[in-house]
Amino acid sequence: MYLNLIQIAESFGVSEKVVEDWIRREGLPHTPDRGRLLFDRAQVAHWAAVRGLAAKAGFLAPVTPAFATGISLEHMLRSGGIWRDVAAADVLDVFVRIISAVPGINPQLRQFMIQGLRAKGGVNIAPVGHGIALPHPRARIALGRDSGTLALLLLKDPLAITEPQADAVPITRLFFFIAPSPRAHLDILGRLSRGLARGHLRELVARGAPDDELLRAAADADKSSASPAGGDAA
Repeated sequence: MYLNLIQIAESFGVSEKVVEDWIRREGLPHTPDRGRLLFDRAQVAHWAAVRGLAAKAGFLAPVTPAFATGISLEHMLRSGGIWRDVAAADVLDVFVRIISAVPGINPQLRQFMIQGLRAKGGVNIAPVGHGIALPHPRARIALGRDSGTLALLLLKDPLAITEPQADAVPITRLFFFIAPSPRAHLDILGRLSRGLARGHLRELVARGAPDDELLRAAADADKSSASPAGGDAA
């Protein structure tokens, strides 16, 4: 599994510049590819472990025997909903509608979040390959335990992005999420990336399976994260 610069920075909780410094000064394994940097997950995990930097969150996180934050992907997906036949040009407007429906946020904070979302660079698009990306607001705000949401957008045309992609498959599937806290943000990011790497959830998302199948797959991903036997299949 290959990760991009943004995903590596997310996993370690550092800036992209720090990751670039690691490449120059610490020999962080990477692969130049058409003007972008790709990182082999296993190589990076080994490099980090040798230096005592093994990530405990995000795309490099090990599978834990229980949820790190107690947040259910299935519950969040039921909250945010599954949006079908979304035009790529309408994605940002759908994100705003999702934020407008997040429970437990006061009007002032909600407006601040919407303004941040519409600002240039207000959304991180984290491609994970196979036509799927995990967009999320760049600014992280502590919203409270019950205020997170997760939505799946099934696009009818590819989304053009500036971020380096993990492969050449056009992006038509988006898991947009808003976490209730920075810790939960990394937990959700890691669990989504691992769930999509295992194949079953990814296959259902790719073919736009019915809502009930997608929700069951999210529930299965929750169970896998909570099980000591749940292995890391990335």
